[in-house]
Amino acid sequence: MGRWRDEGDVREARRTGTAVAARAGLVARGVLYFLVGTLALRIAVADGGEQADRGGAVQELAHKPFGHVLVWAVGVGLVGMALWQLSEAVFGAAGPDGRKVRKRSASAVRSVFFCVVAGSVIGFAAGERGSGAGSTDEKSRDVTARALDWPAGQWLVAAAGVVVAAVGVWMVVRAATRAYRRELRMAMMTPVTRRVVDVLGVVGGISRGLVFAAAGTFAVRAAVTYDPGQAKGLDDTLRTFAGSPAGPWLLAAVAVGLALFGLFSFTMARWRAF
Repeated sequence: MGRWRDEGDVREARRTGTAVAARAGLVARGVLYFLVGTLALRIAVADGGEQADRGGAVQELAHKPFGHVLVWAVGVGLVGMALWQLSEAVFGAAGPDGRKVRKRSASAVRSVFFCVVAGSVIGFAAGERGSGAGSTDEKSRDVTARALDWPAGQWLVAAAGVVVAAVGVWMVVRAATRAYRRELRMAMMTPVTRRVVDVLGVVGGISRGLVFAAAGTFAVRAAVTYDPGQAKGLDDTLRTFAGSPAGPWLLAAVAVGLALFGLFSFTMARWRAF
């Protein structure tokens, strides 16, 4: 009896720790997306020289009052996000299908991704100015160039691009169908709050998915043409929206959507079920 109680205490402590880490990570993600959306909107309106990606967001945050502390807080929050995803990869996520291999594998990939992002942001906070503030465009081209030189490199880059584009389409469908509702404690929200969350989740999720789909498409183009210059990071991907027939208006719409996704991340931190 005592052993069962001890095991229950351990599970409860792990669940509480995971929830704290996840909420911190979701807030940190929200800050970055909101700042990226704001920077992209400036580009659409004034065609400025801002860097609308993670590096630009970190630099923007660093220039705010108590900016150094805020950058550290975001970095620590992203560590929490990585730990949350690692926990779901090891122990499984909440829900009936949380222990499926597909879900746990996706959590493992996200954990590695957020480890890298957290490391770059913390590196910037610690004084390595070329780390968290580096251009995602340059990094995308460098990684693509190295990958293309590998055996079967073209196929690997093309496959990676297809995966990223497919993830983007999945994000669009998930947002449009409001699948995120399954992860939120909707019963705890007022009717007005539910409507606001739906606007943030649908518009923000679709905008985020469009950016992923476009970035994946550019990676495929880089593989087909054997030209790493065709690969684009977040900043260049967003700027291509301004070059579409819709012009800066499309970039502005996507930028607003990314900012709304940042706000949606805050609602996830408040109402997500763990």
